[in-house]
Amino acid sequence: MSRVRHSGFRGEGVNQGAELFLRSIVARAYPRVIGANREKSWVFFETLLPLLATAAYVFFYRALNAPEEYIGLVVVGGAMTAYWLNVLWSMSAQLYWDKDAGNLTLYIAAPSSLMAILLGMAVGGLLMTTTRAVAIIVAGWLLFGVQFSLEYWGLLLVTFVITMAALYGMGMLFASVFLLWGREAWHLSNLLQEPIYLASGFYFPVKALGFWAATTASLIPLTLGLDAMRQLLFPANPTFGFLSVDLEIGVLVVLGVVFLVASKFALEYMERRAMQEGRLTERRR
Repeated sequence: MSRVRHSGFRGEGVNQGAELFLRSIVARAYPRVIGANREKSWVFFETLLPLLATAAYVFFYRALNAPEEYIGLVVVGGAMTAYWLNVLWSMSAQLYWDKDAGNLTLYIAAPSSLMAILLGMAVGGLLMTTTRAVAIIVAGWLLFGVQFSLEYWGLLLVTFVITMAALYGMGMLFASVFLLWGREAWHLSNLLQEPIYLASGFYFPVKALGFWAATTASLIPLTLGLDAMRQLLFPANPTFGFLSVDLEIGVLVVLGVVFLVASKFALEYMERRAMQEGRLTERRR
């Protein structure tokens, strides 16, 4: 381990630097995957509560005699809420909480980059959250009889991966921004939680918001990712799709690149501030 640290710190050799980067990702992903399952009550409530909200919308659509595809639309949206909550609370506000806990100093002093540490958090959070999302999908299938089409499963998998890359890239950017804004991180997470359910169309087709509102909401990766996955899972009723799947995937790729590059610059700015001014937030407290 000391050899990897020494060579990674001095930049001697691409292989050693890449090894340190990958080991940092694994080191930060591990506690998220393992630690999240140590408190069994968290697994229960993180799965049950989104399912209850989903069930309410299912019964609402059934009372309106809506097509069965809308029931599936709600179930998929309910599953994706788990990812948005994970990005808000376990990514965006994470560095601020680590600063209060004293861990952020260790991150900055470590020879590994903050980018690798945040990527590890993202990978661990993604794996942890996927188990909850799958549980909601399975529950929706068993309880409400939702029929999913897997005809385009390959394109569906590609869409999901690209959506998650863009979404967690945004979470990495927010982690730096929330830290710079200090105590407002908690309030920002609360502020962004419920409105995004509306703006991204978690429980209804986003095109119902109108073209310009839906276009603005498309800056959030989940908006287009969710819309594209719904079109692929329920191809028999494509009328609720906002844009074509190919176009939505293209926009998601652009968003992913933009958010990942922006997060890299934000982290570098934060590190320079720490070295030059001895502080990380915009407030002097």
